[in-house]
Amino acid sequence: MKPNKFEIFLGTGFYSGYSPVASGTAGSLVALLFLPLGNIFLAAASVLFFIVGIKIGDKFEAQFGKDPGIFVLDEFVGTWIAFLFIDINLYSIIFIFLIWRFFDILKPFPVRNAEKLNGGLGIMLDDAIAGIYANLVWQIMTVLLIK
Repeated sequence: MKPNKFEIFLGTGFYSGYSPVASGTAGSLVALLFLPLGNIFLAAASVLFFIVGIKIGDKFEAQFGKDPGIFVLDEFVGTWIAFLFIDINLYSIIFIFLIWRFFDILKPFPVRNAEKLNGGLGIMLDDAIAGIYANLVWQIMTVLLIK
């Protein structure tokens, strides 16, 4: 089954997935625009769009092949998870964004294993785990620097 127009709009991160270069990074940058909405939004949206993203991701993968580059809803979810419960300031935005992209691109264990899962689950899960890694790195660094 093909994604409908709304699913394409959502799955491509408001069309940011059509960026001719670094579509994942483009999607992640657009996801940053939602940070001012706060932790309740980020948590709720992460759960909701993770679930919706599995279904839409299945359709994108059937239509466009394994983990298509234009699908960046997973980047939104990963970005939002990376910034959950973080004091948002210029330093945290820059550092967490860079470390999030690092984990998403490098794919340390078990991120790469999650990516190998078929369909929307594989598309969504690897980015969620990379987001958790980025968040944990920031949380640990914050604790270590405060002491």
